[in-house]
Amino acid sequence: MDSLKDKIDLKNLPSHIAVIMDGNGRWAKQSGMPRLFGHKNGVTAVREITETCAELGVQYLTLYSFSTENWNRPSLEVQGLMMLLVETVHSELKTLQNNNIRLMAIGDLSKLPQKTQEALLDAIALTRHNTRMTLVLALNYSARWEILHAVNHIINDTKLGLISSEINENQFVKYLTTADIPDPELLIRTSGEYRISNFLLYQLAYTDLHFTPVLWPDFRKNHLYEAVIDFQSRERRFGKTSEQVSTSK
Repeated sequence: MDSLKDKIDLKNLPSHIAVIMDGNGRWAKQSGMPRLFGHKNGVTAVREITETCAELGVQYLTLYSFSTENWNRPSLEVQGLMMLLVETVHSELKTLQNNNIRLMAIGDLSKLPQKTQEALLDAIALTRHNTRMTLVLALNYSARWEILHAVNHIINDTKLGLISSEINENQFVKYLTTADIPDPELLIRTSGEYRISNFLLYQLAYTDLHFTPVLWPDFRKNHLYEAVIDFQSRERRFGKTSEQVSTSK
């Protein structure tokens, strides 16, 4: 019997996969443990999915790690998440280097605790020459913040005479935190929720969405394979008709 991996067309991979890693808290609750226990176990899924994407040949993997809204969670959970991020960046640096994976981050990093910023920026600097795949962490990120941040910078540059008052799409995307990153072709959300949750709203315009009931700490490579196979079964038309797409191939 063929494995799920064997069913994947490696010539038709999404170049960029984005993931909303949801369900850590519910997973911990099912185990009778505090929410942070779920976050810690979610690191295993991060490691496996990152390595699997690199092995397949995916070029970019973006993980929604901490939103601007997450600051509203209980303070002990937020503090634990920040400490866990520092520990994870330190412990997984060797894995990133061994797999030739570059680390990037998007979001308002200036609002993160100093130790978290330092650990993150050090890892980004140490992996900046890696070329196999780029792992992007969305930290203190929200799409509405990103769009407003871009608009304010555009207004400022317009006042300074650096750009004209007429802004086209190509100019606008240069002001987004994802300016050097292609838009995701596939978005995966775990835990059975069917929401985008303020994530990459501008960039997801033509992204295919895959929702799974699997809680993030239980998400493994076979679940990723299922998402990729689902993606490859769809026709991506970008506003065109099926006939136009088939004749352009």
